[in-house]
Amino acid sequence: MKPKKTNRKQTAKPGKAGKPKSPDDYLAAVSADQRATLEKLRKIIRAAAPEAEEYISYNLPAFRLNGKLLVAYGAAANHCAFYPGSVVQALSDELKDYDTSKGTIRFPADKPLPPALVRKLVKLRMAKKRG
Repeated sequence: MKPKKTNRKQTAKPGKAGKPKSPDDYLAAVSADQRATLEKLRKIIRAAAPEAEEYISYNLPAFRLNGKLLVAYGAAANHCAFYPGSVVQALSDELKDYDTSKGTIRFPADKPLPPALVRKLVKLRMAKKRG
């Protein structure tokens, strides 16, 4: 029986050691250009949500606030991704130049998301989480 084909984009898997135990483990396993881009993204998120805690969720580096997922980020074969959840639709006009889906923004490692846009997405996500 042939494996079922899917349209899902593959996320980069950390080295042969298996699942990452920390965001640093994850970043160590991606390419240098993706690592540089994702480390900048991580720094912007940390500054926008200083009270958020870093952890691994679904094998991706993520931030949680009050015990709940806030945002995540990661790398795939040909792009980086930011996962701010449902706020993607709220800022669809500002994200029109990016490849987006329901809760994901994909972008090339050499064209990172603007810091102001990342801050806006994180703040919007925090406001939505508070409720």
